[in-house]
Amino acid sequence: MEHYILMADIIDSGAKNNPRLMSDFKNLVSQANKEYKKSIISPLTITLGDEFQGIVSDLSGAVALLLYLDEQLIRNTFDFKLRYVLFLGNIETEINRKMAHGMLGSGLTRARQKLSELKTGNGRYHIQVNSRYENRMLNNLFWVYQEFMDDWKAKDLHIVKAFLELEDYKQVAKSIKIDSSSAWRREKSLKIRAYHTIKDTILTFVSYEHDSSFTF
Repeated sequence: MEHYILMADIIDSGAKNNPRLMSDFKNLVSQANKEYKKSIISPLTITLGDEFQGIVSDLSGAVALLLYLDEQLIRNTFDFKLRYVLFLGNIETEINRKMAHGMLGSGLTRARQKLSELKTGNGRYHIQVNSRYENRMLNNLFWVYQEFMDDWKAKDLHIVKAFLELEDYKQVAKSIKIDSSSAWRREKSLKIRAYHTIKDTILTFVSYEHDSSFTF
C-alpha cells in the first residue's frame, strides 16, 4: 500500500562541532510528533543519528509538517538546517505506529535513495507524490521557498523569528527594541511578506488534494 513517507537529515552534521546538535535535533523531532500527532501514522523517528523518517496520512499534512519543522528551527534558534524528501511509495510490511522502525518497502528504499542524491546538489527538498504535474509544481515552489530560507543569515534569525511570531513590524520593533522604521526596512529586506506568500501558496496547492471538485 502507498503511503506518504517523510525523510530528512541534518546538512553537514559531521562538520559541526556542536555538542548540542543531537539534543536539539531530538527536541525538534519530539515537538513535531506532538504538534502533528493527528496527521502522523508512524512517528518521526531518528534512525541514523542525523536522520529521521516517518509516515504521514496525507499530502497536505506532510507538507504542513515539513514547513513546521523549518520554522521551528528558526523559532528555537537551532544551529542546523535539514534536507527533506517527501515520497509517496509502497510499504509492504505492517505499519509500525509507535516508531518508524522495522518496516520494509520499495517506497522507503527509494525515498532514502532520493535523500542520498540530494547531497550532491544544492536543493534541500525533493517531492515525489501523485502525478508529474504535482511533482513539478511542488518542487518548483519549494525551490523558490528555499531561496528565501537560505537567504536569511544567522545574524538575521532573531529578527525573522520575531516576524514569524508577531508579523506586524511595529510589534516586532518593540519586541527586539529597535525603532519602527528600522523594523519596517528589515521586513522589506528580509522579504518576510514574500516568504509568507510562497508558504501560503504551497499550503493552498496541496489542500486541493482533499477537494473532490478539483482535478489535476
